[in-house]
Amino acid sequence: MVFLAGGPGGETFDDIPFLVSSGVNADHDLIVMAQRGNRYDEPNLACPEVDRSNARAVGLGYDSAQAKSQMLEALKQCRKRLTADGTDLGAYNTIENAADFADLRTALGIARWNVYGYSYGTDLALTLLRTHPEGIRAVAIDSVAPPQSVVLPWGWPSAQEGIGAILDACAAQPACGNRYPDLRKTLDEQVARLEAKPLTLTARPPKGGAPVKVVLDGGALLSVLVANTVKPADVPAAIDELAHGNPERFATARAVDAVPAVGMTAHGLTQSVACAEWTPGVTESEVLDAGRKAFPGWPDTVLAQTPQLPFQIDVCRTWNVPDRAAAQRIAAVSSVPVLLLSGTFDQKSGSDFAKDAARTLSRSTSVKIPGITHWVVPQSPCAAKVLASFLARPTAPDTGCVAGLKPAPFTITPK
Repeated sequence: MVFLAGGPGGETFDDIPFLVSSGVNADHDLIVMAQRGNRYDEPNLACPEVDRSNARAVGLGYDSAQAKSQMLEALKQCRKRLTADGTDLGAYNTIENAADFADLRTALGIARWNVYGYSYGTDLALTLLRTHPEGIRAVAIDSVAPPQSVVLPWGWPSAQEGIGAILDACAAQPACGNRYPDLRKTLDEQVARLEAKPLTLTARPPKGGAPVKVVLDGGALLSVLVANTVKPADVPAAIDELAHGNPERFATARAVDAVPAVGMTAHGLTQSVACAEWTPGVTESEVLDAGRKAFPGWPDTVLAQTPQLPFQIDVCRTWNVPDRAAAQRIAAVSSVPVLLLSGTFDQKSGSDFAKDAARTLSRSTSVKIPGITHWVVPQSPCAAKVLASFLARPTAPDTGCVAGLKPAPFTITPK
């Protein structure tokens, strides 16, 4: 089985312990290759400039003019440095990425293999299935982001679905629903309040280090939720605490980025894919409209930035790679068996995207795991069991363990 990591631009080999602990390699040889431009590749498309900018940004308003100018300047510097060495940033795209994996299978002399990808790796896996179907026995995609759906505003419906599922699950648990009533209204009020009057705090990064300045506004609050930095079990308590004057959980979560792993993420690959494939043809008004549809009544300043991808249209003007949207935004049409795994609490790639992908996959099995966030298999023994069953019998996986699964209990704090 070959593994396709998320990102794009994530440090692939850091994922191996999660794969092994999930038993993914128990019955199969596991092949892991870093995608082009990653940490150990030549050239390496890391942008330490961006890592340092992200660290400084925790002390700025999420959607502030200063945060924007700082980010654009960091990307400009990174682009200049990379292209000065002759790197063609336009060559870092999903179709070329898929061709690398097709070449890998041939180079290793493997007649048939299974493909497993998560997050961006699902976009890549479906592109591989579409452009190089030869030799693919079965495909498992986890936290699905199909190429036909990954267009810049796509973060809004995912955020709406994932956050809504957490709030609904709390309401469905008597202990949580009684302790934190009307959470949706409370969240709406806190986003509006923080956007109107941001909090400037000092917080200690969770992994250690000196306390840092943190600005918590409406956009930062949403970003922390979508990034899953506050774990779902703690989200109701964190929202309630914030409403009662205690922002500590969110402030600490915001401080996570203050201590970046400089050089670990290939931001160049991230932006080459995002700017060639996800952003072309999208207007700022379309992003805002999608935000308003997802969270009616929230401040426009929050809704103007796609979650996790702030200022992306301006970023792409700076990054300046060729438009490849027409070649990439194509559904994979296939009769190869495909397993689609989703978590109900996933705020990055909501489970509804699995439905988009499955429409053109005639032998697909879709499984939704309650109470799980992004990248399902390492978090759910049941999902790992389903994946193993699928790899053994791609046309008849055993999904029985899913029945009766419920989200874990939420954190209940004293009144």
